[in-house]
Amino acid sequence: MVDNSPLPPEQLGPRLAEVYAVLGPLYRRVARLVEHDSPRNGLSIGVRAVLERLELTGAAETVPQIARALELSRQFVQRMVNDALEQDFVALKPNPAHRRSSLVELTEEGRAAINALQRREHEAMGRVGGDLTDAEIETTLHVLRHMLAAVPETEGENSR
Repeated sequence: MVDNSPLPPEQLGPRLAEVYAVLGPLYRRVARLVEHDSPRNGLSIGVRAVLERLELTGAAETVPQIARALELSRQFVQRMVNDALEQDFVALKPNPAHRRSSLVELTEEGRAAINALQRREHEAMGRVGGDLTDAEIETTLHVLRHMLAAVPETEGENSR
């Protein structure tokens, strides 16, 4: 029987470490599937993250804004934007607020690519099984959000 009382820190830490131990391999598997089964060869997990961010916000953003939101380095995001530009998934447009930092905008081709990838991913995730309930998924998200909030950002992340 599962105990519903809060765990003391000496038990909570090891239990949450189990969650993290499952998340790493799961993330890497999904990343490999995304890269292997992308709408076009070359849609890396990094390009996907940029496209998904732009699709989520529905607005053009600068590379530094995207980097902050994704908690990635500006340099990495710039490389991913360059890759996405080569595939016509994004376009650059002038930024009235800052001459040297263009706005990155999702193109129709980019929107189609990310939407197709998300549809395939949702179909695959829909076959997970296990009779999972909405309440269980909400609990999982609750735990993961607490874990994310509790893990401190590393020094220098604001300079990303």
